[in-house]
Amino acid sequence: MKRSPTMKDVAREAGVSVMTVSRAFKEDASVGKDTREKIRETADKLGYVFDVTAANLRNQRSDFIAVTIPSLNNANFAATVVSLTNKLSQAGYQVLLGHTNYDVVREEQLISQFLRRRPEAIIVTGGHHTDKARQLLANAGVPVIETWDNPKTPIGHVVGFSNADAMQLLVDHLVGQGRSRIAFLGGDSESDSRGQDRRRGFQEAMQGHGLKADRLIGSGAPQKPMQKGARAMATLLDQFPDTDAVICVSDLVGFGALSECQRRGITVPQQIAIAGFGAYDIAEVCVPTLTTVDPMPFKIGEASAELVLELLKTPELARNQMITPVLKVAQSTL
Repeated sequence: MKRSPTMKDVAREAGVSVMTVSRAFKEDASVGKDTREKIRETADKLGYVFDVTAANLRNQRSDFIAVTIPSLNNANFAATVVSLTNKLSQAGYQVLLGHTNYDVVREEQLISQFLRRRPEAIIVTGGHHTDKARQLLANAGVPVIETWDNPKTPIGHVVGFSNADAMQLLVDHLVGQGRSRIAFLGGDSESDSRGQDRRRGFQEAMQGHGLKADRLIGSGAPQKPMQKGARAMATLLDQFPDTDAVICVSDLVGFGALSECQRRGITVPQQIAIAGFGAYDIAEVCVPTLTTVDPMPFKIGEASAELVLELLKTPELARNQMITPVLKVAQSTL
């Protein structure tokens, strides 16, 4: 096996000292522009890659931010990660991403593994964790930010919103359209605490209008939401055929519900109105287009990155940022 080029090889080829090579890669002001360019050109020619890990260990820095998300194929969480990564990379930090698959035990394991690698900060999705995970985060010694939620007992800092309060927007809209026999699909999975909060928020909003909130149909775990949304809609129509509106835990469940109505020849919104949550692309292209709530995922990522950067400069800073979801009315409820 061919030996990888070393810093000594670069120094010898460029005619400088090893220390100068090291300083050139760390943007040290003592290395002139021409010398730095010569060193980096030499490194590129030799195929040398600067060992950032070793340098950071000497400085007791890792330069990465640990992040957990529940799903890799969810467009909203992807948007959060993209905006977060863009902002952090501009400041010289990289993201180490962990996928929990909506499993709090898996999240606990990831947090433990992350901490062994000394991240500069930890960003987690949601405010529901195992007791051990909460303890690990509370004692991490680095900034901790909980996102996509508004936990009652935050561990550190929060960038998010109340999933329960977001349902008030949809209930108010549908009641304003003259709907009263409103159902809710989803929010029954213990692995999705944010979905549970939306379901609870629906019940509270309905009760606030003096309406019954007993048309609750589960859709199960968040995986395969379109198929489960269709099955949940079928169950709803069989059990409560006089339902005049449906709020779904997500747009993907909503698309499944809409498809089931189309299979049964039920017109939307004339016979039954349907609304979702998430402002996914599918909400804009389905027929009819789907009323939804935009949780501003890009803004959540950007605000989280900005808060991390502030906390790394001022650790004692105490600041949370609440994001305001936006109601987007479309054809499915008009």
